[in-house]
Amino acid sequence: MNDIILPDHCKILLAEDDNDMRRFLTKALQNAGFEVSSFDNGLAAYNRLREEPFELLLTDIVMPEMDGIELAKRATELDPDIKVMFITGFAAVALNSDSQAPKQAKVLSKPFHLRDLVNEVQRLLAA
Repeated sequence: MNDIILPDHCKILLAEDDNDMRRFLTKALQNAGFEVSSFDNGLAAYNRLREEPFELLLTDIVMPEMDGIELAKRATELDPDIKVMFITGFAAVALNSDSQAPKQAKVLSKPFHLRDLVNEVQRLLAA
């Protein structure tokens, strides 16, 4: 079917303040075989990142307490190897050239199909 080879039990940290969106994303990623820890704000997600390593940070950009850009910046300071993917309805605005976002971060604009999300995550993790 698809020939993307992923390490076993890839751990994804999901930060998304919309409850329904967070539930959908978590379920889709778990169904695809990922281990997902999800949080409704950037600060809680960051605190979890300090406790254990994750392969991927999947974060909304606009969130309370700590936005996704700041979260990604701090995440890559903690772990330079962590992959970052932003999910946002504001992609063009959010990642302008002077933004603090990690340069190698991937952006997926809302709305998107869950299958597209899973495919992008698999591609990013396999890279």
